[in-house]
Amino acid sequence: MSATETRRVARLDFDITGMSCAACVARIERKLSRLEGVENATVNLATGRATVIYRPAVLKPADIIQAIRELGYGAREHTIRRELVDYESATLRERNLFILAAVSALPLLYAMAADMRAVPPLPLFQDRLFQFALASLVQFIPGYHFYRRSYLNLRHGTVNMDVLVTLGTTAAYGYSVANTFFFHGHVYYETSVLIITLVMLGRVLEARAKGRTSEAIKKLIALQPKTARVRRNGFEEDIPVEEVRVGDLVIVRPGEKIPVDGVVREGRSSVDESMLTGEPFPVDKGPGDQVAGATINRHGSLIVEATRVGAGTVLAQIIRIVEEAQGSKAPIQRFADLVAAYFVPAVVGIALVTLFAWLVLTGDVGRAMMNMTAVLLIACPCALGLATPTAIMVGTGRGAESGILIKGGEHLEKAYRVTTVVLDKTGTITRGEPAVTDTVPLGDTVSAELLRLAAAAEKRSEHPLARTVVNRAAAEGLDIPEPTAFTALPGKGVMAEIAGEQILLGNRKLFREAGIPLDPVEELVASLEQDGKTVMICAAGGRIKGVLALADTVKEHAAEAIQQLQAMGIETIMLTGDNARTAQAIAAQVGIKQVLAEVLPQHKADQVARLKQKGRVVAMVGDGINDAPALATADLGIAIGTGTDIAIETADIVLMRGDLRAIVQAIRLSRRTMEKIRQNLFWALIYNTLGIPVAAFGLLNPILAAAAMAFSSVSVVTNSLLLKRFNP
Repeated sequence: MSATETRRVARLDFDITGMSCAACVARIERKLSRLEGVENATVNLATGRATVIYRPAVLKPADIIQAIRELGYGAREHTIRRELVDYESATLRERNLFILAAVSALPLLYAMAADMRAVPPLPLFQDRLFQFALASLVQFIPGYHFYRRSYLNLRHGTVNMDVLVTLGTTAAYGYSVANTFFFHGHVYYETSVLIITLVMLGRVLEARAKGRTSEAIKKLIALQPKTARVRRNGFEEDIPVEEVRVGDLVIVRPGEKIPVDGVVREGRSSVDESMLTGEPFPVDKGPGDQVAGATINRHGSLIVEATRVGAGTVLAQIIRIVEEAQGSKAPIQRFADLVAAYFVPAVVGIALVTLFAWLVLTGDVGRAMMNMTAVLLIACPCALGLATPTAIMVGTGRGAESGILIKGGEHLEKAYRVTTVVLDKTGTITRGEPAVTDTVPLGDTVSAELLRLAAAAEKRSEHPLARTVVNRAAAEGLDIPEPTAFTALPGKGVMAEIAGEQILLGNRKLFREAGIPLDPVEELVASLEQDGKTVMICAAGGRIKGVLALADTVKEHAAEAIQQLQAMGIETIMLTGDNARTAQAIAAQVGIKQVLAEVLPQHKADQVARLKQKGRVVAMVGDGINDAPALATADLGIAIGTGTDIAIETADIVLMRGDLRAIVQAIRLSRRTMEKIRQNLFWALIYNTLGIPVAAFGLLNPILAAAAMAFSSVSVVTNSLLLKRFNP
């Protein structure tokens, strides 16, 4: 086997079942990281997924699965559709176990209320053997999973939330059994049963809330059409979308979803692309235009040639990016992981100290045991493990719904810290294609006549600017005559003959050589060129008729986006290979004060690196192949999704539409997500920090501790879900 083959790495995701808290995450990561051939391993509690970068020449997926299973957790290779099915079945199983525990708890609750003289006693409910039977049912059926996972954890020398719950409930249950059959002290069956019931309730609510955090993925999957109508060998047939092949002609009728990515070959229609771009307005499509799978054909019929199918479609790539982002970790999560690694063992130590301290001080075994149980339960670090990943899941999902694809939690966190945004000019700030910006007629010539003459002169030209002039005249409905003679004059312009009259269209050099004075337009031409525009002078019959100016126009909302970035305290810089005069003119239109012009493509990355060396956190925004090195060099690379594939692949954030306001939305979303993460971490930590001494001093009932523990996890997930309401 070659050295290259040995070093080759692959990425694989695994679905993991049985994790209950941040300690489980740390334990699995530690195990996987120690496997030979594993380069990196991250585990996400919220998604129940592990992402492993490994060397296939050294390690096989089955070895990774086996290592996880040895720790007592379920594991298998991840697939999206299977995950959704498993989520439903897991939620149903948890709910059924909770119902069993809750029904068993009701008689014990009544008995507890009767002991407090709140309700009249019922002999059956007060009978200790009856209470023992109910408690045993809950302890060993719904509680079985706690025992099993605790055993597996302890066997490997680690403790997690399951161990804490098992220790607490077993203490209460075991003490009650001893007093039922051997002694005559007080029993605490209701405590062990209610603890398990409340923990189960917390898990059911948590599972439902966590299911909502992945709604973005579910919505994206639901967008995929199931069938496609294709034309093969002269016949039309409906086939599963998975069977469509590149090159197939797909018929899309009004109101149908376009099944695959492709190019329109016949027909015209408007297409709703809001699922990709977040833009609510349909886009007109005709022959030669690109269309994406899962977008909706609104009106006319289209015949589309498939260019990308299956995993290669834009929708499939979006699903992959969102899924990878939701399974990733933000750097801030390392703090929570570090705390969790030491927290649970420390809690067990505090609980034991509490037990012995109360025994020594009071000699009351029951009270000492209850206080120890309260400490064990109040300290479970469930909320700590969910604080970061749930916010990232909702944040990245909310971004995808708005046409903002954030490729990972680390990029979401990086966007929060951006201080400088560097924008490429062509295709980013501007549209990337020339347009006629000015038509200035002279004398008795009108604007329409000037444009008609210019278009006629350019009608046979292949120059890109010529196409712009002809298209503008056609768009205005002008009748463009066919020239009887045409000559292209490279570097100068064109000369044509129309209705026996000679037409000249070009620059100063053409007119000087033709001996036509430029005095009437000299000042006008200089002014337009000062604005960075390309100027064409038009003459007919030796007399100047007027001037046309062309330029790459600024995008509609570019100035608004720049203003919003600056209002957020972010410095904006334009980076372009164009000449300084053109660059300054465009920058002035959008409100950018700092311009780096005449920068060669290979030097753009150097300019970004210099800004980073000055201590700035730099986001680079671009759309072209020549932007890829700069995107990779920046702290945060942002690609305009209307650009090239290589720029999109290199970037950390992809904006599916060309509107620069999406940059502002991405940064606002990152700031709000980080705000939620900090809130979650604060409440998770403050809850445990304050709860432990309260429980240790005997001021917290174990049942209340279990309820508070369940509430803390649900509250963290619910707080993260508030991001779904955020409109960036």
